[in-house]
Amino acid sequence: MAALSKDHLVAVIGSGAMGAGIAQVAAVAGYTVKLYDTRPEAVAKAISDIALVFNKLVAKERMSAVAAAAAIARLRAAVTLDDVAGAGLVVEAIVENLDAKRGLFAQLEAIVGDDCILATNTSSISVTAIAAKLRKPERLVGMHFFNPVPLMALVEVISGLATDAAVAQAVCDTAAAWGKNPVHAKSTPGFIVNRVARPFYAEGWRLLSEQAADAATIDAVMREAGGFRMGPFELMDLIGHDVNFAVTQSVFHAYFNDPRFTPSVLQQEMVNAGYLGRKSGRGFYSYGDGSTALPQPQTEPARPVPEFVSYTVEQGAKAGAPRVAGSSVADALAERLRAAGITVTHRQSPEARGHAAGADGAPAFHCNGAAVYLTDGRSATERARDNQHPDTVLFDLSLDYASATRIAVTCADQCSPAAYQSVVGLFQAAGFAVTRLDDVPGMAVMRTVAMLANEAADAVNQGVCSAEAADIAMQKGVNYPRGPLAWADAIGIGQIVTVLTNLAASYGEERYRVSPLLRRKHASGAVFHA
Repeated sequence: MAALSKDHLVAVIGSGAMGAGIAQVAAVAGYTVKLYDTRPEAVAKAISDIALVFNKLVAKERMSAVAAAAAIARLRAAVTLDDVAGAGLVVEAIVENLDAKRGLFAQLEAIVGDDCILATNTSSISVTAIAAKLRKPERLVGMHFFNPVPLMALVEVISGLATDAAVAQAVCDTAAAWGKNPVHAKSTPGFIVNRVARPFYAEGWRLLSEQAADAATIDAVMREAGGFRMGPFELMDLIGHDVNFAVTQSVFHAYFNDPRFTPSVLQQEMVNAGYLGRKSGRGFYSYGDGSTALPQPQTEPARPVPEFVSYTVEQGAKAGAPRVAGSSVADALAERLRAAGITVTHRQSPEARGHAAGADGAPAFHCNGAAVYLTDGRSATERARDNQHPDTVLFDLSLDYASATRIAVTCADQCSPAAYQSVVGLFQAAGFAVTRLDDVPGMAVMRTVAMLANEAADAVNQGVCSAEAADIAMQKGVNYPRGPLAWADAIGIGQIVTVLTNLAASYGEERYRVSPLLRRKHASGAVFHA
């Protein structure tokens, strides 16, 4: 079964934001669309609003007047549900309620032909459960669009237990014909995006609850170092804390209270207080005056450039060493320091000289007595104890050390102020705004990325989706700067396993258990994307 041809009618049930968006996308792609809602006036308004959108696109020269007129002519109102009888595809976009969806599809089965594909735009309800009472459950499939539909590229094509593989492929091909990036997924709680994205919020809440930094600072680190378009708290303000908390609760309960998905008590308090974000005028940030300017993040004051800097040449060559864009972290940072005019001396690792490296191997940098490491999931205080080197300073992961504008650092409780300040001066001289986090295990970007990769790996391991689908979904569905599994490949799967293992040891929680697939990849030396 190939993509639905343009000779087939597409019916969309529900004319809210999602239904209208789906109808718009199908019409632009050349399909005749019938839009139905129990409120005829809502259908009329939806079609009128779509016409206004087309007019704006024409005015901006992003759509021709001829194409706009043709697309709006393909949009028609269905007065009754019986009017969709000739549809080849029906997409449901009504209220997120199992009984309501089951009732609608039972009605549709008596109206449409046996070869008509039935699709649900559910974001959280089991596709298997929706189809269970149908006469032909094999023709029902999930077709999960993301809001706003015309702008968001991702469509999750969800197969329930009874879904025919040919039906799922036809919907996938049709979504591609509509200009979308479809990915296949199995009907499990959260599908791909709402499941894999949970750690982005959860680790932010954990960092805030442990007073690693304030919300504005954590957001800035995730944006300016991690490369995310928004930090977790500004994103939750945009989504709405009530909505975000409800999704987290739903996934948590659907997985039988798996600690990996434990909701945050702090977010529950936000919801209890009515601090829901933009829609209520107040969340972590204030929106009452119409301003969306964020408070300034904590940034360390200027410090002098250190007199002595060396870095370990061999770190990038060691098996399992953290890798970024084909070079070691130390190499990438050393190159940036040299470009800023800082003299950096090569230093052989103890292993290369035939000496023992101690409990932790060689640090990435030495700086006026400070040993400077990329975080490995331990706190700096633990690491200083393990290495018997009090002046230990850690730095966080960045998406790209060559272009990042901010870097997060932390130091051991035993570290002297002079040693810490020399490291701050080092990074400042390289052009970074330096943010100090309190000494929490795994810091901010590293622990978040490690947990995102872990959740994506578990989804692949459990047959929910492929590695490619997981990465496409997170980039196209929530605009991550890199797919979490591709990120794991770039950092080094061994580094991800080490970070998660150390987090689990530090917290003593099942939350940080390592996916069996990550352990398997690490043991074999394989990667997710060749």
